[in-house]
Amino acid sequence: MGFKKTSETIAISFSVAELAPGVYQEDEVALQLDVLNNEIFVVLAVDLNTQLPEAIAATNTSVKASVASTASLTMQTLANTNVLAVARDSIQAAGFVDGGCAFARGATETYTGDISYIGLIATNNFHVGILGAGNVGTKTVNGRLWGYRAKADSSTYAALVQSEVLSA
Repeated sequence: MGFKKTSETIAISFSVAELAPGVYQEDEVALQLDVLNNEIFVVLAVDLNTQLPEAIAATNTSVKASVASTASLTMQTLANTNVLAVARDSIQAAGFVDGGCAFARGATETYTGDISYIGLIATNNFHVGILGAGNVGTKTVNGRLWGYRAKADSSTYAALVQSEVLSA
């Protein structure tokens, strides 16, 4: 794969909120890549901080979030190769008279071993989604994506764009 780093590490912060409780919301975050010169974004890490689900007696609640290189109409999972990171917080309270028991799975799902990058974005944006379930109020995800700009050779750039577009 042929690409050359053209910038230092960049941190891009974002925040997305549900428009109504339990309704999936996805926002697009622009990278402002120079597509005429085959510029791509090399993703090094992602951090997602979801607002906590509500502890409601006898009710399961959750908040899920994802970052992906392509858009979706529903919450995405790591089963989709275009998903860069996911976060899940839940409270299991069905059948209990109190607030239940909390479970969390977060940005530690970003691989922390010895790899060069966790994803490549060839189109001009990435997408952040949020979905709460069982909550009374709307939920928000705040996050940060770290990476750098790079220039890809023509065949690499064409393959990356085609892969993103066809898998969207």
